[in-house]
Amino acid sequence: MPTITGYQGETVMFDDDYDEYDDFVKLDGQDTQLDMLDRRRFLMGSIAALGTGIMAGMPLSQAFAASFPSRAMSIFVPTREGGGADRNLRLVTGVWKKYLNTKFDRRFYPGASGRVGYETYMGKAGSSGHELIFGNMGPEVLNWVVKKPTFPISNYFYFGRVDEDAAVVFVGKRSKYKTIDDIIAAGKSRILNVGTSRIAHPATIGAMALASHTGAQFNPIPLSGGKNTRAGVATGEMDFGVLPSGGIARKGKNFRTLLVFDSKNRLGSRLNNAPTANDHFGMKLPPMYSARAFGIKTEVQKKHPERVALLQSTLDKVFADPDFRKAVKKAKLPWELISPGNAAQCAKYVKDITEIGTKYRDLMRGASAKAKKNKKKKK
Repeated sequence: MPTITGYQGETVMFDDDYDEYDDFVKLDGQDTQLDMLDRRRFLMGSIAALGTGIMAGMPLSQAFAASFPSRAMSIFVPTREGGGADRNLRLVTGVWKKYLNTKFDRRFYPGASGRVGYETYMGKAGSSGHELIFGNMGPEVLNWVVKKPTFPISNYFYFGRVDEDAAVVFVGKRSKYKTIDDIIAAGKSRILNVGTSRIAHPATIGAMALASHTGAQFNPIPLSGGKNTRAGVATGEMDFGVLPSGGIARKGKNFRTLLVFDSKNRLGSRLNNAPTANDHFGMKLPPMYSARAFGIKTEVQKKHPERVALLQSTLDKVFADPDFRKAVKKAKLPWELISPGNAAQCAKYVKDITEIGTKYRDLMRGASAKAKKNKKKKK
């Protein structure tokens, strides 16, 4: 399994799955916050920097930006510790900390497909800019399409995308379906069971859009994570599956990729040189990404725009840092999936996934209700 060195030098072993809603394994120790002495030293250094800036004639807003952050950054994560989100967060903050000159505290609030984490963040985070949320824009925005949160969605925004992992259609190595055309032909003669990590997910939307475009009949079945979905496909319980590409490429010996929901196949032969949905079928789908990104309260942008600008500029430096590339390689993640994006790019993706999610909202709600009903029957 891939390992990453933690903030305090501990070794952390990660499940080599790319779906952050799966189980995890963690070894040796926990992160620690700044102790009181460190905090005092940091605060005194910040005050000194602020005073120096004002004396040098620096505008007050810039002087305050120079004193930020004045304490450790707190990152709210709406998934389990040790999964894909935690792994990517560690990779980024392990380098980011040297540009912000502070440490990062991770807080995990899994539950309700990310809803618990966002509700907690919006309720607990202040407006100083020291608290961020690290979420997966695709499935978590679709969550709001299916059911609105208790807070106005405009009260937060994403400013720093980390990756883009496109959804794919895949089958087991022993599957009788050799091409995506085989899947479509079979789906026109009977209803095919489609394994997916959960209903409100870009991968599931991709499958629904494919069925609508071709006339095939698909029945999406949520299997609670990528690991379970791959298992369902490998055993033949599912006719095929849809998941983010990274985990399938990683398990290439056991699966065959038939279609990619992206503008191009970024991983090439690692995804069996599968065609894209738009090229093969003439569809006009936006990319169906799992895209992890840092978010922040809109209130911070209004009160402290210079702090948000600092967070953005220092995050940009992370992706250009050779240490970050080395860390990604050590974690055995495909570099092709690392895709930095600013607030405007994040906003465009949120808009695109919201629009297509709204188009298939009734189908998502219906599929979710059906899945819950079947789950009760099994009990």
